[in-house]
Amino acid sequence: MNILILGSGGREHTFAWKLAQSPKCNTLFVAPGNAGTQQIATNLDISPTDFNKIEKAVKKHTINILVVGPEDPLVKGIVNYFRAKEEFNDLIIIGPDKAGAQLEGSKDFSKAFMNRHNIPTAKSITFNAHQYDEAIEYLESHQYPLVLKADGLAAGKGVIIAQDFKEAEIALQHILIDKKFKEAGNKVLVEDFLDGIELSVFVLSDGKNYTILPEAKDYKRIGDNDTGLNTGGMGAVSPVPFAKAEFMTKVEKQVIKPTITGLVSDGIDFRGFLFIGLMNINNNPFVIEYNVRMGDPETQVVLPRIESDLVELFEATGAQSLDKYTIKISPKAATTVVAVAGGYPENYDKGDEITGLITNDQDTLTFQAGTANVGNKIKTNGGRVLAVTAMSNTIPEAKKLAYKRLENISWKEMFYRKDISNDLLPYLD
Repeated sequence: MNILILGSGGREHTFAWKLAQSPKCNTLFVAPGNAGTQQIATNLDISPTDFNKIEKAVKKHTINILVVGPEDPLVKGIVNYFRAKEEFNDLIIIGPDKAGAQLEGSKDFSKAFMNRHNIPTAKSITFNAHQYDEAIEYLESHQYPLVLKADGLAAGKGVIIAQDFKEAEIALQHILIDKKFKEAGNKVLVEDFLDGIELSVFVLSDGKNYTILPEAKDYKRIGDNDTGLNTGGMGAVSPVPFAKAEFMTKVEKQVIKPTITGLVSDGIDFRGFLFIGLMNINNNPFVIEYNVRMGDPETQVVLPRIESDLVELFEATGAQSLDKYTIKISPKAATTVVAVAGGYPENYDKGDEITGLITNDQDTLTFQAGTANVGNKIKTNGGRVLAVTAMSNTIPEAKKLAYKRLENISWKEMFYRKDISNDLLPYLD
């Protein structure tokens, strides 16, 4: 199999690492990739949203499987682009079409889908800019905290938890009037606040059947103890110790099955990853959001725990035979810690040399994200620079290994949280 992965982050490096292990993987390409993917695959200087150039690459390299890492090309219809051409009928694409991608591309669409299919979620109401005065009235009369969400894609930064009316008013102004999130803020979803503990559940769907992947918990805020600004993600842990068997049974029955059934009944051919952001409230699941691809940095703890051949899993997805495939999951725990450039998620420098990447350490994996090859050196090229993943028998052991490895990696103003997984310790048996 010749495989092309779209994207340039830690998620894509993790996919490349996992796919390269399969005896079924002949040649592996990543577009555009990073310094890490370049070590195990061929990087192609192509944007994930340049469909014309991607098509040329698929033809030139006789690609059999196209793995779409980020959400943007899915929302913009890359699957529809290829499905409209008969010559690509045999191309396996891991990712939903434009209709399915609306689950992430529009919070309003997603919420309507959940309500239509009786999937547990917070109550909400949607407003556009013409309804600004109505929205203000609603905010004035509502209990707090409240959650305001820009309707479209906002790189994980379009969600504001307002503690009082003043905060909500400012957020509403930023989203609907100031267009802080551009077109993503043409509508705003105002949602009741759910008080619980978050986790993410991942499902691979073939359009009819599904398989459940390892769950994970990520850490969004820049500072220890979940303080400071929201980021793309500062770390992740899998498995999630408070997601016991009883809770996960409820997740499958109340969330996963009605979601897959709902997609089929709505005529949506969803073949790809479904990332379900959940809140555990008194051992009951409530959906916060859907994403239509794997998360970053959750991928860095989920894929290492999958012992099955990922190429085989993708072949089963393409053949709509996931019901005949039994996935093997490692019982070990994985902990990922993300190291970022100083100043992230606001202004940060690029071009700083990274040292300590070469190691004989067999206990950890280093997945690169915001990196680039400059001469014979690897330098920073983004906010989230890399992630270190460690696996061990317990979460505390995995955490210890990950932090020990990070001590030997450095660049100017390197920063990472010191508390990843600490909040899960009370849940350990």
